[in-house]
Amino acid sequence: MKRLTALLQLAHSFVRRGTAVDPLVVLQTDTNHFDRSKRRARRALGVPRHAWPLLAGLVALAASAQEARLYVTSQAGDRIAPKPAVRFTDSAPGGTVLRIDASVRDQEIVGFGASFLEAGMICLDSLDTAKQEEVLRALFDPDRGAGFTATKTVIGATDFQSAGPYYTYDDHPGDLGMKLFSIERDLAPDGLIPYIKRARRYGRFVLQAPMDYPPDWMLFDVGKHQDVDPRDFDALALYYLRYLEEYEKHGISIDFVSLFNEPGIYTKIPADKIRDLLRGHVGPLLEKSGVRTRIQPSEFNTRERAFKNYPVILDDPAARKYAGAMAYHGYEFKDFDKLKELHHRYPDLKLWMTEVDHSYNTDTPRTAVLPRKDYEDGDFWGNQIMNDLESGTSAWIYWNMILDEKGGPWLVSPVHRDDDGNQQHPVVIIDRRTKQVTYTGLYYYLAHFSKFVRPGAVRIAASGSAGGVRCVAFRAKSGDIVAEILNSNRDTASVALEWRGKFLGLKLPELSITTCIWSAGG
Repeated sequence: MKRLTALLQLAHSFVRRGTAVDPLVVLQTDTNHFDRSKRRARRALGVPRHAWPLLAGLVALAASAQEARLYVTSQAGDRIAPKPAVRFTDSAPGGTVLRIDASVRDQEIVGFGASFLEAGMICLDSLDTAKQEEVLRALFDPDRGAGFTATKTVIGATDFQSAGPYYTYDDHPGDLGMKLFSIERDLAPDGLIPYIKRARRYGRFVLQAPMDYPPDWMLFDVGKHQDVDPRDFDALALYYLRYLEEYEKHGISIDFVSLFNEPGIYTKIPADKIRDLLRGHVGPLLEKSGVRTRIQPSEFNTRERAFKNYPVILDDPAARKYAGAMAYHGYEFKDFDKLKELHHRYPDLKLWMTEVDHSYNTDTPRTAVLPRKDYEDGDFWGNQIMNDLESGTSAWIYWNMILDEKGGPWLVSPVHRDDDGNQQHPVVIIDRRTKQVTYTGLYYYLAHFSKFVRPGAVRIAASGSAGGVRCVAFRAKSGDIVAEILNSNRDTASVALEWRGKFLGLKLPELSITTCIWSAGG
C-alpha cells in the first residue's frame, strides 16, 4: 500500500509539472526493450522496472482528473486573486463552449508592458523610498507584481520627457561626426537611465526606443519643413549608433531601435526616404559596428498607416534585410483586419504595438476626466489587447507607465508638437500632493497578460464566443496552457473550456478577466 501511495503521488506530480510522459506509449512498450534514455529516466525517478507500467497507468488516471489554476480580477473586488482549482470533467457543463486547440499555432509572444519617461520618474521620486520600491515591484516583479516583459524608452525629447526643456543628444549645428554627442540628461536623477536600472532590479524585459525628431539642424527647416535633409543621413545614422553605444557603456542594452516615432506626425519623413535611410545608412553602419540592437524601421501611428507604409520599406530586399520587427501604434482602435494582413504578408517579422493611451489629443473628449480611476476602463483595455493578439501582435506596450493626479507632468515645445494641456492616462497614478498610489483598471488587466503569458509562449487556437465573452490562449515554454477569458457583461457568465475532449466549467464574474492555467501534458 505504501508503494502504491508513493507511485500515485509521483503520478500526480508528473501531471502538476507537465512532465512529458505518454502513458499509452509506456504501457505498450516491452520493458525488456527500453532504450538507454528510458532506463536512465527510470533510475533517476527511483521507479523499479516492474512498477513502470503501473506508474504509467496512474499518470493517465491523474491526467484524467486534471486541474486548472485560476486567477481573477473583477468588478466585485478581486485583483489577480487566486481561486480554488477546478477539475476537468468528461461532459460539458452548461454555458458557452470555448475550444482550445494547441495544434493550431500562431505568433510567439515577446511580452507586455509600458514606457519609461521622465514624467514617471518625477512622480516616483515624490514618494518615500519604500513606497517607490513598492511601485517598481508591482510593475516589474513577476512573482509579486505584473512582471512587465516588454518596454519602451525614447531617444531624446518627447511629450513626457518633462524633467527639463526640449533636447536632443547633439544640439550643435554641423557636428556631423557627433563629437559633442551627450546623454548627460538621461543620467540625471529624474533621467531614463536611473529609471530603467531601478526597474531591472525586479525583472527582465526587452527594451525598444524610437525617436520623435533628430536634432533640429538635420531638418530642412524646423518651423516650416520638418523633413530630414538626405545630406545628413550619414550623420543621423551615426547619431543612432552613438546613442546605442553610450547606453551600452552605462549598462543598458537597447534591444530594438525604431528610426522614427509616428513619421508624418513628428518628423515629416515619408516611407520611401525611411527605406533609403535604412538600407543605405543606418542598416550598414549598425551591421559594421557589431551592435546587437535590431532595427524597427519606424512606428506608424495607426494600423492603417502601418499597412500602407510597411510594404514601401519591406518589399525592397536591400532594406528588408535590416528590419528586425514591425512596430505600430494602437490609436483609433480599428483596422485589425489590416494588421492581420501585415502579419500574414511578413510572417518572419514580429508585430509590436508600441504606443497607445487615453488622451485629449486622441480618443478622449475634453469633457471627460483624465486620468481615469474607474475599474471599468480595464475591460476596455483587455479587449484592445485581445484584438491585437488575435491579429498577430507579439508585443503590447502602453505609453505612460506612471503619471500624477493631473495626468502629467508634460513637456511643452509647440514647434515639436508638444503642446500644453496634454493630460493623459497612465498605468499607475501617483498623487504628488497626497502620496496616494492608484493602480488603474488598465494595470490589472494588463498584468493578467504580462504576469501569466511570458516571453516565448505561443498563441494557440481558441474558438467559440458569446456576447461579451471571449478567450485567447497560449502554450507556454513550460508546456502549460494559459487561457485568458474576458467577461465584459454586467452579469455572471457560464462557460466551458474544451481541451482534448475534457471540459472545464467556469463561472465568470461580471466585468472580469480570468486566467486559467493547466498542464498540456505530453
